[in-house]
Amino acid sequence: MRANGDSGPDLAAVVAGGTIDVPDFPKPGVAFKDLMPLFADGRAFHEVIDGIVGHYGADSFDVVAGVEARGFVVAAAIAYAAGVGVVPVRKAGKLPRQALAASYELEYGEATLEVHEDAFIAGQRVLVVDDVLATGGTAGAALELVERAGGTVVGFTVLMELAFLKGRERLKPRTVHALLTV
Repeated sequence: MRANGDSGPDLAAVVAGGTIDVPDFPKPGVAFKDLMPLFADGRAFHEVIDGIVGHYGADSFDVVAGVEARGFVVAAAIAYAAGVGVVPVRKAGKLPRQALAASYELEYGEATLEVHEDAFIAGQRVLVVDDVLATGGTAGAALELVERAGGTVVGFTVLMELAFLKGRERLKPRTVHALLTV
């Protein structure tokens, strides 16, 4: 079966080749998508980051917001490649200064994300990045936080989309860019 994604089958295959399924993690019935092998493969990781920057264009965003925790890895690499800054979107209680919060449901529980109130300059163009799009709860909360903090979301990208959980539909009318859709 050929890998599919919004940036074509070749990049989708790179992501698929660097992913290991871990059954029953973090709880029974959940199949965790471990992207650490992709991050550890320098050539593959470089190709993925270049693919994301190429999709948007390095001059189309001013800062990259990465969602905890694996989104940090991807966001930092994109920011470096594009020559822009990076802002973390953290789990609750991790930020040292005044923060905005948004709670949401996961496919296996509930959580809260936070971002510093002054994380973005008003109107700053923000590319929001995460590793996996599942139900869309995490993504929706992150996008909301960026906008509440004054940023303008210019894109949302993930390495992998779990299409059967319909997260893309939940995020409409926003556009989702997924390198691999399973």
